[in-house]
Amino acid sequence: MTRSVTLDTLDRRLIHALQIDGRASFNRIATVLGIPERTVARRYHRLRSALVVRVVGLIDSRRIGMLDWFVRIDCAPGAADALTAALAQRDDTSWIAPLAGGTGLTCIVRTPVSSTDGGRPLFDHLLRTPGIRDVEAGCVLRPVAGLGGWAGRTSALDASEQAALLSPATEPPGGPQAPAEASDWGAAEARLAGELARDGRVDVRRLASVTGWSASTVRRRVAGLRAAGVLHFEVDVDPSCFGFPVEALLWLEVAPAALAEVTQALSRHDAVAFAAVTTGRAAVFAMVQCRDTGALYDYLAGELAALPGIGRMETALVQRRAKRAGPLLVPARAERPKRRKSGTETTG
Repeated sequence: MTRSVTLDTLDRRLIHALQIDGRASFNRIATVLGIPERTVARRYHRLRSALVVRVVGLIDSRRIGMLDWFVRIDCAPGAADALTAALAQRDDTSWIAPLAGGTGLTCIVRTPVSSTDGGRPLFDHLLRTPGIRDVEAGCVLRPVAGLGGWAGRTSALDASEQAALLSPATEPPGGPQAPAEASDWGAAEARLAGELARDGRVDVRRLASVTGWSASTVRRRVAGLRAAGVLHFEVDVDPSCFGFPVEALLWLEVAPAALAEVTQALSRHDAVAFAAVTTGRAAVFAMVQCRDTGALYDYLAGELAALPGIGRMETALVQRRAKRAGPLLVPARAERPKRRKSGTETTG
């Protein structure tokens, strides 16, 4: 659970900068924002230690031979909390959200492709778990909205500032890196991904330690994975900090002929934090963020209702987020940033 923190203009500009490049050095961010590097570092560490903001490294499952599933679980009264706590400890689950009403939850589960076990041991285990009445899983076929970050946290920088952060940073040793291939994924890459999931800004020396690579190899490998689209960085921050405390999940039945038009429209809707085409009864799953339930109604009856081909819609309010993109973290009792000389903050 995050502590109560009010985001000011500088916080929002910093968060937007990190969404553009989660591993940009404090020095580079400070230059773009036009403020001292020490101020940037202090703000980031304050938000990070309060568990309000975290940069997480995320892996595109499809590119490493894995599948993502949106799983909806119907529980008996009183069983949801225990199940939520158990799932939150698993490395293969994320975005765990108990639903309002207390008898259901949703989560994302990553499994091997169907050519191996297809994730059946986990799903079979869920179906045999006391207190679970039903499990419905939809495989993610293609994410269609929210890939560059929710619009609510990517509106603080102007076009020139965004362009400055998007420009290539200093190249790692060896020059431009060729995109990585999925076949290159191994145990060391998995350990790298695990560390970056916990902290996307973790020091290169730590990454070298867990992978057994040299620092220069770490920089080259991270650059190659990013170039290939295997690895990207996301800012994990509670939308309520931006004034959008109402989160709703949508399951949309969409006619095949309208699927492309609907998904393209969702990618432009400010309320949509994420959306994907999935298998199952509902072709599209979406997460939306709103200021209140009135704003949610306005979105459903306005922008969403105007789209063609939506035959049926189901909505559910999220009660809370038990787990977001990265592994669970425990609040630090007294986390303080270490003193660094100006210009030495380098994440690689």
